[in-house]
Amino acid sequence: MSQNDRIEPTLNTGPGQTSGQHPAQPQQPPAPAPEAPQLDTQPAVDALAKAQAEIAELKDRLLRTAAESENLRKRMEREKEDALKYGAAKFSKDILTVADNLRRAIENVPKAEAEASEPVRNLVIGIEATERELLSVFERHGITRIDPKGQRFDPNQHQAMFEVQDPSQPAGVVVQVIAAGYLQHGRLLRAAMVGVSKGGPAPEIQPGQSINTKA
Repeated sequence: MSQNDRIEPTLNTGPGQTSGQHPAQPQQPPAPAPEAPQLDTQPAVDALAKAQAEIAELKDRLLRTAAESENLRKRMEREKEDALKYGAAKFSKDILTVADNLRRAIENVPKAEAEASEPVRNLVIGIEATERELLSVFERHGITRIDPKGQRFDPNQHQAMFEVQDPSQPAGVVVQVIAAGYLQHGRLLRAAMVGVSKGGPAPEIQPGQSINTKA
């Protein structure tokens, strides 16, 4: 062997390794997969429940408001209707005296004189025609006449001015009408002023029903 020939030392790489490579790293066991984080859903559930409660409350308020508005509308309609029907009640009461005077004029004319005198008879005919026309006007405005003679006394529509002692007549029956009563659209405008029988048995009729007072 010459001096130029040198023997290079060889590295013992061990089995499975070759010269010039790094030694193999020992294999580590795989790391466990991280656990998924647990989400807290309770705040979302509480928020949903609160929102549903607020919706229910708002719905209840809306229904109440709608009901109150409907009641207000109906009340205003009734008040408007009553104003149209009964707004002129004071004037209607005042005009009733005209009808009263016409009726008194007709009743106070002696029948014999009316039959004997043509001018008087024509006057009575004219007054009766005026009364019929006035009552027709009343009816067009919802005013109807109450003539309760022969009916059982009704304190809701009649005003007793005096009592007539007559055992032959049933007690509590209207035997005389001093002034007729009037209704306006079913509401009492003026009570009839009447005389009521006293002393007889109680009549077997309801208030407002007629009975034969001539028996």
